[in-house]
Amino acid sequence: QVQLVESGGGLVQAGGSLRLSCAASGRTFSRYAMGWFRQAPGKEREFVATITWTWTGSSTYYADSVKGRFTISRDNAKNTVYLQMNSLKPEDTAVYYCAAGYSTSQAPHEYTYWGQGTQVTVSS
Repeated sequence: QVQLVESGGGLVQAGGSLRLSCAASGRTFSRYAMGWFRQAPGKEREFVATITWTWTGSSTYYADSVKGRFTISRDNAKNTVYLQMNSLKPEDTAVYYCAAGYSTSQAPHEYTYWGQGTQVTVSS
């Protein structure tokens, strides 16, 4: 069982930055692929980024809409995954969710554990 708690959301102007954090419980954090998803009002939950980790290093994948602006990272010693969001746009406004799964995927249903979400609002 893994519990995930997101933080770091808020209101920011277009062009600004935010860093989201997701703290995970449990001693097997490093075994999980960690993902960030977002859901805007009236829209389906969509993939943002994911990161895996092996003894040889980490691998990251991004949605085209955030590539070059967002960076996902993880600190296994702190059981935490981050999402650094730069050059934010109004269309990035959504509730952002952290998720843990057993394989790297862009599909929400592939992730087993979810946080409660944190609101990100980007004003124009």
